[in-house]
Amino acid sequence: MTVRSLERLYPDEVPERGAVAVSVREAADDGVAGVMASVATLLTGATENTGFMGIGGRFDRRNLLSFGVGIQGTMAFVRTDTGVGVQATLDSGVVPVDPAMRDLLQRLLSHAASPDEAVQFRILWQERVRRMLVDHADDPRLVGLAAWNGRSGA
Repeated sequence: MTVRSLERLYPDEVPERGAVAVSVREAADDGVAGVMASVATLLTGATENTGFMGIGGRFDRRNLLSFGVGIQGTMAFVRTDTGVGVQATLDSGVVPVDPAMRDLLQRLLSHAASPDEAVQFRILWQERVRRMLVDHADDPRLVGLAAWNGRSGA
């Protein structure tokens, strides 16, 4: 979502770290919101209040990351210099789950999985992640983008 959003916001130039505000629909500790935000932070520099404080009043990256924002998409990205924004929506269902994963997950959660089953689950999980990041990197069904004006609910 972050890469696709940055490509949309900076079609003919390299994105500037610290010049993009990131909003996440869910709370930081809800589902995988924190994980997704960590990736966005790595690429954009946006943080809540613990990030780079800047140099001489410039390049401050703090308070560019917000959670629990009233948006329709999964995440939103806004250029701080132009105010142009985009909402990104992730549909992970586009990348099928291996049928064995459901039973393996249930066995893991109930502490009934063998060490071999735990390894098999990790392999299947990472393979799905690889398919999302590599095979479906440019799949518009996986990451949908829509213009955003930077206001909640818009």
